[in-house]
Amino acid sequence: MTTGQHQNDPHDGLQKPVEDRPARVPGHVAFIMDGNGRWAERQGLPRKAGHVAGVERLREITKASYQWGVPLITCFAFSTENWNRPAYEVQVLMQLFRRYMLRGIDELDGRNVRVKMIGERHRLPKDLQRLVAQTEERTADNTRMTIQVAVSYGARAEMTDTLRRIAAEVAAGRLAPEAIDEAMISSSLWTAEMPDPDLIVRTSGEHRISNFLLWQAAYAEYAFVDECWPDFTRARYRDVLEDFARRDRRYGGLAAVEKTRATR
Repeated sequence: MTTGQHQNDPHDGLQKPVEDRPARVPGHVAFIMDGNGRWAERQGLPRKAGHVAGVERLREITKASYQWGVPLITCFAFSTENWNRPAYEVQVLMQLFRRYMLRGIDELDGRNVRVKMIGERHRLPKDLQRLVAQTEERTADNTRMTIQVAVSYGARAEMTDTLRRIAAEVAAGRLAPEAIDEAMISSSLWTAEMPDPDLIVRTSGEHRISNFLLWQAAYAEYAFVDECWPDFTRARYRDVLEDFARRDRRYGGLAAVEKTRATR
């Protein structure tokens, strides 16, 4: 199937109502997909099995997001700190990333889904860099939904890179220091085209943000759930979205303000 030829699956949520669709969905949901290794160890399985199960769970959560009309999801797949893991585990994670891209590209492109990567892509294996570039190019014009995958990503690295580029513009005389404001910084980040997250979900019972979207998450709501990522089912995801819909988002004011936005 070529770009622009989008198939209509009778079960994809576009042709008929989805029975479990939440009453209201955020414009951008981000996931810290934690606990794959622990999930495997608790079941007496090698850590690799947990990462494999995690990829399958991502496919399910992506499908649910698509069916429910969530326009943008961001998945924290591999952090800058994850490079410090044992070489074998890093290799497994890179292989799974390749598999996810290769297996999913036809289906995602066919369903009008854009795929974008954020992170230090120069640190990825060369063949994976090419695969990412090809996937981004092929899906660049898709508009139904966007999947933003954070690989070799760290918010401090993102902010450092952004400040270096801005400083270089100032040093070259192309940018006046007084022209630097929040909007300009936001437009210079790796996530420049995307709206800030409305909801960030972290699995596995941990209560940390782990260097993820620090600038963008200034007014995000958080959901910390006990389940490890492979156990984060569609039903549990729906519960989280229903809880989000009941929250009063004031953005520093006194009255709730609805700022949920779509990507396009």
